Amino acid sequence: MSRMSKPEKSWVFYDWANSAYSILITTAIFPLYFKEAANKAGLAGATSTAYWGYANSFATLLISLCAPILGSIADFKGFKKRFFSFFLGLGVVFTLLLAVVPSNQWLVLLICYMLTVIGFGGTNIFYDAFLVDVTTEDRMNQISSKGYAYGYIGSTIPFIISIALIILSQKNIIPLSVPVASQAAFAITALWWGLFTIPMLKNVKQVYYKERVPNPISNGFKQLFETFKKIKLYRPLFLFLIAYFFYIDGVNTIITMSTAYGSDLGIDTNNLLIILFATQVVAAPFAIIYGRLADKFKDKTMLLVGIFVYIVICSYAYFLKTTLDFWILAMLVASSQGGIQALSRSYFAKLVPKENVNEFFGFYSIFYKFAAILGPFLVGFTAQMTGNTNSGVFSLIVLFIIGGIILLRIPEPNNISKTNSISH
Repeated sequence: MSRMSKPEKSWVFYDWANSAYSILITTAIFPLYFKEAANKAGLAGATSTAYWGYANSFATLLISLCAPILGSIADFKGFKKRFFSFFLGLGVVFTLLLAVVPSNQWLVLLICYMLTVIGFGGTNIFYDAFLVDVTTEDRMNQISSKGYAYGYIGSTIPFIISIALIILSQKNIIPLSVPVASQAAFAITALWWGLFTIPMLKNVKQVYYKERVPNPISNGFKQLFETFKKIKLYRPLFLFLIAYFFYIDGVNTIITMSTAYGSDLGIDTNNLLIILFATQVVAAPFAIIYGRLADKFKDKTMLLVGIFVYIVICSYAYFLKTTLDFWILAMLVASSQGGIQALSRSYFAKLVPKENVNEFFGFYSIFYKFAAILGPFLVGFTAQMTGNTNSGVFSLIVLFIIGGIILLRIPEPNNISKTNSISH
């Protein structure tokens, strides 16, 4: 961290802050908590898994519809931080509410969860776009990768605390029921997320912007329309977004559906939590390794390596039977999960014209979010039709194949003309 500037450190630290949400709410404890609540209400395992997928799809659709116009408006001076702060508040507040909603109210829990998804997704639109404000192009791979690496490391602290609370409550060592211990974990997540975002709020500024105009909202729509008219000028950029749509869909679906998948395979809660913890620890150094290798072998090459690893993951998942199989699968995911996400972010940042960075990261976000609609739906639908979750995960392989093929057709960023600076 000492080699980074204060804005770079503060930007990286937000990954440390929000990754607690990613592991505890999106991936680990809340999915299991929801599955237990739904099962007690009489829902079959495959059905509750399908509802989980549908909820993720619907919530991401809502934020996706707003992303491009919000990004276009945020290109005007002062708006980026305001939008970031609003969605941060939404996410933190409804994550805290998960701790007070009764555990037998599975539908209310799912609605609150969807609002946290909107808050989390909204902050990430502008957080990702701040990458161009905090560092230079030649450091983007490193800083983006360090963000994911520190995110994995930082998330392990509230994760360990939460696991300890749940295990101790299971063994009756502390006077808490398992549902109450889980609710405590949700409260810890909200506080961690809010507290460690303070450096980002204090030290990261919008460097690249357009001067404000009298009607920023109408002008935002006008700019969005102008971008669509010039879409041919940005062909490589939008070609990347199409490739990204497919392969990141598979990546995100595996993240969001992993604990539900493990639960359906009969893996007990404690083993699932330990596996997820190990995944976080292993993923941190691999994210940095991807960043360094990208500087040596080019971003696109390492993105294709990550896609190939995920094709192997989907194939292996079809034959998954034992806890050992799930361990192997988790370690494969850990080897490429952070790397493929970090390099996608920095690769895209190199493609975009800086005077429209928020608008284009709005498109980046909408492709990211819409990608999160198809994958969970595909897994949920296939699982319901076949009665087999393995088949649902295997169906994701087509997304990685399509994404890889399109990615191969994109020229390198240094061959794409773009504006490098504006007044600030």
